[in-house]
Amino acid sequence: MNATPSRLAALLIMAAALATPAFAQTTAANPKLHPWQVPPPRLNSEAYFTNLKDGDRIETPYLLKFGLSGGWGLAPITQPGRARSGHHHLLVNRDLPLNFKEALPFNDQYIHFGKGQMETVLTLAPGTYTLRMLLADQKHLPHFVYSKPATITVTKKNDVDPKSLSVKGLSLGLEGSEVKVPFRIQFHASALNVAHQAQKIPDTGHFRLTVTPATGNATPVVMDFAEGQTEVWLSPPTGSYALRLEMVDNMDPSKRMADPVNASVRVEP
Repeated sequence: MNATPSRLAALLIMAAALATPAFAQTTAANPKLHPWQVPPPRLNSEAYFTNLKDGDRIETPYLLKFGLSGGWGLAPITQPGRARSGHHHLLVNRDLPLNFKEALPFNDQYIHFGKGQMETVLTLAPGTYTLRMLLADQKHLPHFVYSKPATITVTKKNDVDPKSLSVKGLSLGLEGSEVKVPFRIQFHASALNVAHQAQKIPDTGHFRLTVTPATGNATPVVMDFAEGQTEVWLSPPTGSYALRLEMVDNMDPSKRMADPVNASVRVEP
């Protein structure tokens, strides 16, 4: 039986995923990682929506936020990044491409975020849409790093200035104030661009997370995500911790690009 185009694409994607080095191998080989940093439980790499899921009903304009897992980092298109990096694309009513060796087109159904953005404002008219995130390199060639499709319904389009929804700042995502290891911390930058520190691109930054034990005289643990990573999985000892997320200017490490954000978490046995 001949394979349909959609089945052929699925087979190609599966083959490439099997050929991708495991995140654990990358982690073990990176001496910069702190011992508390661990690979994600499923050892997969994906782009994902952080505030939208399949079946949601929304009103537009809507501030859509997205993230990146598996040790991958954001890199604007002005300069090449490291091997496991790229920039986000939003696919609107489009399947994954059949040929991952062709550059993604530029149109309303393939929205590029080549500056290292982590969000966009949707201005879709009322109707039903299928959205998907896809990572690609500086030449817009897709990586096998993408999200599951989310079919949503826009119920209403409001008379709101889209620019008013994206305000410069940081946020830190946790699964709750009490967690078990390993747990994920998601970083988000609004109206800011993420890049590798080594790229030295003006008006870009990278995340820095400080984890401080709440008791005792333990030294705070500082983790620099200088290769554009936007999340981390941690497995620290049982106890309470204070978290502080900053965005460091890639041109001047002494500067902060936004006010830091703080949170606290209790790690349960």
